[in-house]
Amino acid sequence: MTILVGKPLSWAITTTAGSGFLLFGYDQGVMSGLLTGTAFTRTFPEIDTTATGHGSSSLQGTVTAIYEIGCFFGAIIALLIGERIGRRWCIIAGCIILSIGAALQCSAYSIPHLIVGRIVAGVGNGLNTSTIPVWHSELSKAASRGKGLAIELCINIFGVMTAYWVDYGMSYVVNDAQFRFPIALQILFAVITLAGIIVLPESPRWLIAHGRHDEARHVIWAVQPNARLIDEDDAAVTADVTEITTAIAEEREATQEGSFKLVFTNGHQKFFYRTLLGMGGQMMQQLSGVNLITYYNTVIFEDSVGMSHNLALLMAGFNGVAYFASTFVPIWAIDRLGRRKLMLFAAAGQCACMAILAGTVYDGSHASGIVATVMLFLFNFFFGVGLLAIPWLLPAEYAPLSIRSQAAALATATNWIFTFLVVEITPVSIKSIGYRTYIYFAVFNFFFLPLI
Repeated sequence: MTILVGKPLSWAITTTAGSGFLLFGYDQGVMSGLLTGTAFTRTFPEIDTTATGHGSSSLQGTVTAIYEIGCFFGAIIALLIGERIGRRWCIIAGCIILSIGAALQCSAYSIPHLIVGRIVAGVGNGLNTSTIPVWHSELSKAASRGKGLAIELCINIFGVMTAYWVDYGMSYVVNDAQFRFPIALQILFAVITLAGIIVLPESPRWLIAHGRHDEARHVIWAVQPNARLIDEDDAAVTADVTEITTAIAEEREATQEGSFKLVFTNGHQKFFYRTLLGMGGQMMQQLSGVNLITYYNTVIFEDSVGMSHNLALLMAGFNGVAYFASTFVPIWAIDRLGRRKLMLFAAAGQCACMAILAGTVYDGSHASGIVATVMLFLFNFFFGVGLLAIPWLLPAEYAPLSIRSQAAALATATNWIFTFLVVEITPVSIKSIGYRTYIYFAVFNFFFLPLI
């Protein structure tokens, strides 16, 4: 039986889903300020690429990017077993596995130990990010799909911003807690998410799909805003149950007509083309260069702009605040202006930012450093407005019912693989070819315009 009903239950569901997305963002941002910290480089000299260190930039990239491989496998595991065990158990498993991975990382004294921890944490995050949006949407009343996802990703960037400021605050600590505490803090967000999911209900859609109609009816009643004023046999509750039951029946009928091979065929419905559109959106999101900044902005502020470590951490914190502020724009605009206009706006702005960044880093003067810093801030603004949320919407909006789950899985896998690529090559690229790194990201963004 559900303890909370009505609006309190809806708020509890939103808070738990928000905590999961905050955890996702925190994981993305936390390594940025640690990689060049004195305690981190002292403990792991093999990846100390600061001016006084002789570590490998290639190894630094691998240690940071290996997390995405864990996320990739977590997403695949969710695809294979998620429907069988349910949304709640997937998220519970994700929180526990992520906590184990965080514990391994914050207790690491060697690179292999750290890598294992990052892979394990990634698996947990992959399970969570594949499941939490589905669980949240299936427990929410019908509303604007774009606005709902934009809000979740706004919370995600709040997590990134939080990580930057925790890194900055801990930079004043001289012992190993400087990096161990920020890594361990993600366990707190995992525990909050876990505590919420344990006491909250399962998705009614999943319950109906597995023949548990009475439980589903109770959950659908409980999430009604006026639940305390109606009973479980109310016409509104019955209508929702009927709608979900019909949708599941249609989905099963559609799935019987197709298979995974159907994704790679075109025909009059253009299945392959639709799938590539969803995958292409995720590819564009990562090849724009956003995770070059999210994962390495402190490194960029130090190596490319020439700031001190302390100032670089401070600017990363303010960059996070600006990034978070930009994510409020699509909450208002995503359903008013449409997907393509926002994507074109983002790609054009990102192209200009990367091109100017390349020129200023090449120049190397103090004035150019100021302009470069502004470009890093502006890039995150353009990305937050136009490319943060939309690629997550496209697979569901383009793919017909018969291939929707497969197309979405391929799009998510595309996101993690290209994230891995960018995060893996960035340190090597900055060390080897310097300002030219930003040129090829400018070129990528330029070619996104005709693609969009």
